[in-house]
Amino acid sequence: MSKYICKKPGKKSVDIIFRDRKVVSSSYNREYSFVFKKGKGMHLWDVDGRKYLDFAASVAVNSVGHANSEVIKAVKKQMKDGFHCAFPDFYAEIPVNFIENLLKFVPKHLNNVFLSNSGTESNECALKLAKWHTNKKWLIASDICFHGRSMGSLSMTNSKKVQRERFNPFLPVKHVPYPYFYRSKFEDEEDLSNHCLDAWEKSIKKLKKELAAVFLEPISGEGGYVVPPKSFVKGLRKACDKYDVLLVSDEIQAGCYRTGKFLAIENYNVKADIVSLSKAIGGGIPLGVTLANKKTMDWIPGSHSTTFGGNLLACVSGMATLNYMRKHKLGDNALKIGNYMMKRLNEMKDQYDVIGDVRGKGLMIGVEIVEDKRSKNYGIKERHSILCKASEKGLVLLGCGNNVIRMCPPLIINKKQADYGLDLFEDAVKDIPK
Repeated sequence: MSKYICKKPGKKSVDIIFRDRKVVSSSYNREYSFVFKKGKGMHLWDVDGRKYLDFAASVAVNSVGHANSEVIKAVKKQMKDGFHCAFPDFYAEIPVNFIENLLKFVPKHLNNVFLSNSGTESNECALKLAKWHTNKKWLIASDICFHGRSMGSLSMTNSKKVQRERFNPFLPVKHVPYPYFYRSKFEDEEDLSNHCLDAWEKSIKKLKKELAAVFLEPISGEGGYVVPPKSFVKGLRKACDKYDVLLVSDEIQAGCYRTGKFLAIENYNVKADIVSLSKAIGGGIPLGVTLANKKTMDWIPGSHSTTFGGNLLACVSGMATLNYMRKHKLGDNALKIGNYMMKRLNEMKDQYDVIGDVRGKGLMIGVEIVEDKRSKNYGIKERHSILCKASEKGLVLLGCGNNVIRMCPPLIINKKQADYGLDLFEDAVKDIPK
């Protein structure tokens, strides 16, 4: 084997990567030649014993840290009594306990829950629910959105060509512009907001007789960690109210205090009709959640279900995760450390020509890498080089969009760890040829 994503790793890693390439689907998009051995708190170790600081949280999943002791305790206790109970077919108290606990974290109008296993399933449920409730077929989503990879959610996903290529025909979905200020022609953010709102409202008005729902990422995830103006999100809610259309907030990546608020859409003082959650909600065990009002979640038995929804281990893990987040005030920590990191990153932006933009809320931070600030050309090679150099120095990061580096560390991160990680990141940036 001659090709590695970054620098050739250690011998044990090389052996496992060789075996992996023989038997594992080539559709996975690996970021590094990194082979996981274990994780604890803010850190990861590979099979060759090398330690890394984690600024990716396993794609924003391990928000309470790796191998969280309180989550482990809850899961171990449940394992003695059973893993799975077929909750969609029988009754059980544990999933009900989890739902009742979760509802304390969200706006009161969200009082009914469907449990599944992943983000894409959570969004599949949301779109099916919207279609059932309205008896309409069209959906609207943004031009850089990511809502999942199963055929319903993929019909909305539009962040990368390869994700949709060869998979059509899709469900009827209209894609409209997301307010991506750094890549827009506008000099004023409010002008961009008004321009995009006009496009969304025109599409809503045109499709309203057949429009089931509008899907929104309150912060674009896979599309580049793009933060829309508050006026855009509030205006979109107003348009949905005007034309009697459901607004779905995809909180798969941005939810669970990632932005400081439990739901990212709360940053805009806006309420969604349907909310989808996953990633961090399960504490590392697969868990998907779709929330709505009981009047909206009005479908009949048999109209939607899933074998593993309400899995006992997932639900106790989810309860322990929520309790840990609340007890340790991880939303407050996300804001405190996130604001500190943003300040340091903006100072780097002023110093280094490859950093074109820094944006985010809480610990959902995007750093857009460019060839140079004047051209704003996508710094695709530069980003790859930074990711590789950072990993060689002991920092795990992930990309998103065409040329963005996302920083979404576990929400337990402290200032010392943030400084150390940012020092490693800056060292990697310095290594880029000018």
